[in-house]
Amino acid sequence: MATTHNLGFPRIGKKRELKFALEKYWRKETSKDSLQLTALGLRQQNWQHQADLDFVPVGDFSFYDQVLDTSFMLGNIPSRVSQLEGDDLDNYFRVARGRSSNDESSCCCVSAGEMTKWFDTNYHYIVPEFEQDTSFTLDASQLLAQLQEAKQQGITAKPVVIGPVTYLWLGKLKTESANEEDKLALLDDLLKAYSQLLNFLHQAGVDWVQFDEPILVTELSQAWQHVFRKAYFQLTNSPVNILLATYFGELQENLQLACKLPVAGLHLDAINARNEIEKVIDWLPTHKVLSLGVINGRNIWKTHLNKTLDWLEPIHLRLQDRLWLAPSCSLLHVPVDVQSEEKLDPDIKSWLAFALQKIDELQVLAQALNEGRDSVAKVLAENASTLLSREQSKRAHNKAVKARVSLLDNGLEKRQSPYSQRAKLQDKKFNLPLYPTTTIGSFPQTKAIRQIRSDYKNQKMTEKHYRQNMEREIKTCVAEQEALGLDVFVHGEPERNDMVEYFGEQLEGYAFTQFGWVQSYGSRCVKPPIIFGDISRPKAMTVEWIKYAQTLTDNPMKGMLTGPVTILNWSFVRDDQPRSETCLQLAFAIRDEVLDLEKAGIHIIQIDEAALREGLPLRKSQWQSYLDWAIQAFRITANGVADDTQIHTHMCYSEFNDIIAAIADMDADVITIETSRSDMELLDVFDEFQYPNEIGPGVYDIHSPNIPSVDSMVSLMKKASLRIPAKRLWVNPDCGLKTRTWDEVRPALVNMVEASKLLSARA
Repeated sequence: MATTHNLGFPRIGKKRELKFALEKYWRKETSKDSLQLTALGLRQQNWQHQADLDFVPVGDFSFYDQVLDTSFMLGNIPSRVSQLEGDDLDNYFRVARGRSSNDESSCCCVSAGEMTKWFDTNYHYIVPEFEQDTSFTLDASQLLAQLQEAKQQGITAKPVVIGPVTYLWLGKLKTESANEEDKLALLDDLLKAYSQLLNFLHQAGVDWVQFDEPILVTELSQAWQHVFRKAYFQLTNSPVNILLATYFGELQENLQLACKLPVAGLHLDAINARNEIEKVIDWLPTHKVLSLGVINGRNIWKTHLNKTLDWLEPIHLRLQDRLWLAPSCSLLHVPVDVQSEEKLDPDIKSWLAFALQKIDELQVLAQALNEGRDSVAKVLAENASTLLSREQSKRAHNKAVKARVSLLDNGLEKRQSPYSQRAKLQDKKFNLPLYPTTTIGSFPQTKAIRQIRSDYKNQKMTEKHYRQNMEREIKTCVAEQEALGLDVFVHGEPERNDMVEYFGEQLEGYAFTQFGWVQSYGSRCVKPPIIFGDISRPKAMTVEWIKYAQTLTDNPMKGMLTGPVTILNWSFVRDDQPRSETCLQLAFAIRDEVLDLEKAGIHIIQIDEAALREGLPLRKSQWQSYLDWAIQAFRITANGVADDTQIHTHMCYSEFNDIIAAIADMDADVITIETSRSDMELLDVFDEFQYPNEIGPGVYDIHSPNIPSVDSMVSLMKKASLRIPAKRLWVNPDCGLKTRTWDEVRPALVNMVEASKLLSARA
């Protein structure tokens, strides 16, 4: 009999209950007990949704991030936080966001932990911090309490824990001049904590524990391969069966290593590593379980059940009870329930499967294997019919779009002149001071703004009144920037719900959900639009708003666009053609918008590529192929403008040191990046790489409510000026300001402008 289980479930709730509970708690509108009660209700609801599985994940719930949860479980709390007043939850939120709900003044506000992307997803995690003398002290009380909750609900639980090697690999040593060997020296003490955890789980009646080790799908050095052997051989005598979970890619040269590790089972991502299944079966000892991730945990298209059974049935015959079935990875990356989508086009809706539907698909596959296809014949027939309708749908294909992409001319990718010549023309045109100030695009999305958009969308407001309201909000944003003394303005983006969804709503080939939310970080949720067909732009999307904003000021106004690679990576993408082809379609659509902005008199245009690095394959050997078409797409988008039009791009929370040459090849006149949480660490690459264009290293961490001081921002920019000439430096926040309040934004930007003036005076 094939066994069913899941690697993780969305934690936010169908209606983002966790988001709203967290934000109320942070605003001190509700108590800690109330927050915990909401969390308990969500956990119980999630377990009930999965109750028919043979094993249900426990420990996948988190108030902010599962990596941060692991740090606290291991007692690895930064020293700047651990000595503060308050309980563990206060300190947890201080590391996550710089402040807990109990912090009345700046005395308890600290630097939040560094945040970066979870492998090649749009989920963010808090990077573990290590010192050379870091020690680990296990506190498994939270996990054990959740296991008790699940037991009371009659759930057969499988705890989910970040594996010891991946945890160590993800962390950063904060000691100056520390090296990789110093980090590896922490392994023995770390393994003591994991051994203790396994003993506690055994005492709690646990049979199986899932250790997530996704770094096995990356290119590991011999040293890290040795760490895997050492770690799991030290855990050989575990009283609990360990299921080693890999996902997001192929094992390749790590395949033999993964199969030989002394664990009770191995999970393979059968969506991304389908061609490795036979090799794994051959290599895996006969006493071990093989879990296959047969349902795509990263995308929202229905599984072709018959086709999956065609290749799965022979495997089941070979493995019998040793075969487990699961999604490819945690379902954290997809929305909860497609049945909530009452306004979605019925045809498109029929093609989709969210988390609950993926659990159902898993059960159907298991029943077909265990009892025969006849036992689920009706479901299989309906599934096949639905997917055939998608395949034959004329709505997904546009001959004109495909023809435009097929006639691609390399000349479209090139600016008229090199940056050195463009910079002179732009300097003369804009006449900006040293250390010019700007923001990344959005200003606070107030409750009033969201209500206006909601009323208009629900036809409770006429288009005329909507435009009047939005123009009033834009006018407010421009007036605020005048008062602050910024140099390059933005219109504030009050009309935009999301930097991808806003554009998708105006492009052909997109579909949208009401409740298709997924977690990006903490309480921040995004609703990725769905690319179901060929992409085109029927009309201008931003021009009228930006033109209006420019009439309100003599300062240059930036046109704000989202780039093709980010739109691609932050959407649910069609799976019936290469991602590169879809990206080029997006590039042509956004190029048309860039040229229309320029014609309208907007001569500074920012094209955000926040997710450029996120799309990188997890193996460096595959990077160049991706970068070739991703950079090409950006250049097609940006490079049709005149030399005196200044192109900006923005990247946030991405380690980009190892792709700096590709970023330079984008040839944007100005790039703005996140550097505040990493203390300008991301600029270390410029010690060796002579970046040719202008750069704005973010000095204001907008993901924390803390207000940066003038001195802190001056200090960060001084570090930047050691690597990049002052005449090529900008001063800006590290991301858009939509998630912050005006009470936080105003003083922070006042300090930022003052920092710029001090820097300019001292230059």
